Amino acid sequence: MTAASRSTDTTPWYHTVTAMIVAGCLVAIVNFGVRSSFGFFTVPVSEAHGWPREIFSFAIALQNIVWGIATPIAGMLADRYGSARVLMAGAIVYAIGVLLMATAGTPLMFNLAGGVLVGVGIAFSSFSIVMAALGRIVPPDRRSWAFGIATASGSLGQFIFAPLGALLVTAYGWQQALAVLAGLTLLIVVFAAPLLKQNVTPSRPSAAEADLTMRQAIGLAFGHRSYILLVSGFFVCGFQLAFITVHMPPYLAEHGISREFAGWAMALIGLFNVVGSYASGIIGGRGEKHVPLALIYLVRAAITAIFVLLPVTEASTLFFTCSMGLLWLSTVPLTMGLVTVMFGTRYMATLYGFVFVSHQLGSFLGVWLAGRLYDQFGSYDIVWWLSVGLGVFAFLINLPIREQRQPRFAAA
Repeated sequence: MTAASRSTDTTPWYHTVTAMIVAGCLVAIVNFGVRSSFGFFTVPVSEAHGWPREIFSFAIALQNIVWGIATPIAGMLADRYGSARVLMAGAIVYAIGVLLMATAGTPLMFNLAGGVLVGVGIAFSSFSIVMAALGRIVPPDRRSWAFGIATASGSLGQFIFAPLGALLVTAYGWQQALAVLAGLTLLIVVFAAPLLKQNVTPSRPSAAEADLTMRQAIGLAFGHRSYILLVSGFFVCGFQLAFITVHMPPYLAEHGISREFAGWAMALIGLFNVVGSYASGIIGGRGEKHVPLALIYLVRAAITAIFVLLPVTEASTLFFTCSMGLLWLSTVPLTMGLVTVMFGTRYMATLYGFVFVSHQLGSFLGVWLAGRLYDQFGSYDIVWWLSVGLGVFAFLINLPIREQRQPRFAAA
């Protein structure tokens, strides 16, 4: 090899596969971390404005539904124009929305800021866009592992930002805390830069995939029974996680648990999910994905039932957050893996985006309904037991999924 050819083949360190994986993980940490702290603003924002708790709950519920609706749009743009550009644009919108949450003086403005803008920003800078990029740069036999790494990184963000959010609210007040979080969100722009190397042209089918248009791919996916089952089951994941993220801190507070302890308890969900998500990625790469996915929902239901039946103490809180943390986002690598098994990687971001819409419909219902029922009955008990029942439903609906390529997506 000549000196000229060696120079031509040299890849800058920030464009190596390792660097791009690290960059994607850093994006996931910030994206997931900032939004995981919003539960600590429920009480101070409501009290400062004299609002019932339902108003804050509705804004976060709206955020979740907008996030879900915007995710397939973000996926289409990422599949067509590149993940990095979408991530950077999303970070800017995300930061503006968080900053405006601190200055909004009416429910309408708070809904537009915290609901619409933050929801769009989260969707466009989410780890689903990161995983779509990683799915194209990582070999198929290590793809589930990469999905697990990216998901675990998001959980690490919760471990970092949950206690940070609680600390900022206590030390500086909720408005200044939101301003700091808005500034931290812009780090995504820097972290996404190495991914500019990837997917800067329209995605193309691999050797094992048929050459379909995006419209054909979407239509075929929604005609596939296993895809519909996957979409339906993911609704439950959104309901459970969003309810806990937003309403667990005030639930603990009314049972005498301090804000600082609640912050660390919520952080432990993220820490334990680093282990759970990584393990889920490994399990998904070694065998069937739908069976462990179904079992995750069943075990979540059992853990929730035990927590509700026990007195709320620091010990029972740690049991719940650590146990639930192991299962928190462990559904994501398996769900994303099932999408790639059935439909390949060309339109992965788009098709996972539609699965995620279902997740966010569940998130909307979990957050809003909990706030509404709390204002009406002064208790979260109904929602806790609804979460248990939905977990059993998700277990049953994931079992019939068939792990095989949809025939039209396979190359001739």
